[in-house]
Amino acid sequence: MVVALGTVRILHGIETAMGWESSFDPSTTLTLLGTLASAMFTLIVFVCSALLITVQLAGAQLTPRVIGVVLQNRFMKLSVTLFVFTFTFTLAALVRIKDGVPALTAHAAVYSCLVSLGVFFYLVDRVCAALRPSGALRSVACLGREVIEDVYPRRLSEPQRATPPPAKVLNGEPRSTVPNLREGVVLAFDLEGLVSLAQRADCVIEMVPQVGDFVAADQPLFRIFGDGAPPPAAVLYQSVAVGSERTLQQDPAFAFRIMVDIASKGLSPAINDPTTAVLAIDQIQYLLRHIGSRHLDTGHAQDAQGSVRLLYRTPGWKDFVYLAVTEIRQFGGTSIQVARRLRAMLESLIQILPEERTAVLRLELDLLDRSSKRFFADAEDRAMADVSDVQGVGGKPALNDERQEYRPLPGTIRTS
Repeated sequence: MVVALGTVRILHGIETAMGWESSFDPSTTLTLLGTLASAMFTLIVFVCSALLITVQLAGAQLTPRVIGVVLQNRFMKLSVTLFVFTFTFTLAALVRIKDGVPALTAHAAVYSCLVSLGVFFYLVDRVCAALRPSGALRSVACLGREVIEDVYPRRLSEPQRATPPPAKVLNGEPRSTVPNLREGVVLAFDLEGLVSLAQRADCVIEMVPQVGDFVAADQPLFRIFGDGAPPPAAVLYQSVAVGSERTLQQDPAFAFRIMVDIASKGLSPAINDPTTAVLAIDQIQYLLRHIGSRHLDTGHAQDAQGSVRLLYRTPGWKDFVYLAVTEIRQFGGTSIQVARRLRAMLESLIQILPEERTAVLRLELDLLDRSSKRFFADAEDRAMADVSDVQGVGGKPALNDERQEYRPLPGTIRTS
């Protein structure tokens, strides 16, 4: 609105100095711009109402956790900004029409309304695509990949400096404990700032909650170890962000949480949509492959001299795998489609990722085998569930897959 008012003032100054006037009839132009301004206000109200209702419906069908991701869509924000700009610009141009019609402002108001109409139609298409299960999952996966690259920048092929275990760093009882001021979820923390504080105070800071944890008021937020004077509590509070709900800012696990929730909602008896779960597994495999090829955080941070100054909790590879697989395997235990897609994901990751990452994947594959034996009473169904299929059901097995024929003789479960 401020930019629109400033733009009208600048354009009106130019057209006044140059003596530019339109040949349009002033009364006709007043009626036209008044109608356009009224239409733009109606459009703004309609768009905001429709977006809120659509996002709420998507949250009910997918998961409420996806609402925050959708509302962060930049094009959606820019579209509403354009509509408000056009409405304000049109009103400001309207009041400048007296005996004549200013050429620049009148034409700019009319054409900006036409542009806003085109953006509105494009926005409808974008929102519909973003709120479909595939679109929402793709958006979450892209944001998750960005967070993974930011939080875990080093690949496994790059060397990693060794750090001493926490038991050798935290000797004895903490010198002091800093409680949390207000309840909320830990969103992010300033790693470099906390290391600098600990170095200046010659101490070791332990951040008690993990990013993504809910912390009540008066619960421990930091513990200070060492003989040095503890940093001021007010400065420590400025190094951590606490909000009302989890975000993806420094929390890669939250991306997995959203996608697993979407898959779980699709597998619920009320919805019974295993294909949505398969779409979620597609993106989960994409993120697991990406995070499995990187050095995960050790939970230690050192200063320039190599002394450990900060300790914090952080998820490991097993935590990510358990988060990504366990609930989908349990809720989709009776779905052959989900079982086949999960098997395809696990077998693909075992082939692609380094050996140090495959132990927990093989364990999940064994659990999947046992789930198939438990949930499928017929040998034919068990054999069919034991085949890898990227589409879940309907895909062609790999040519070198010895289990292509999944209709075994009675009494057998699977071929190897």
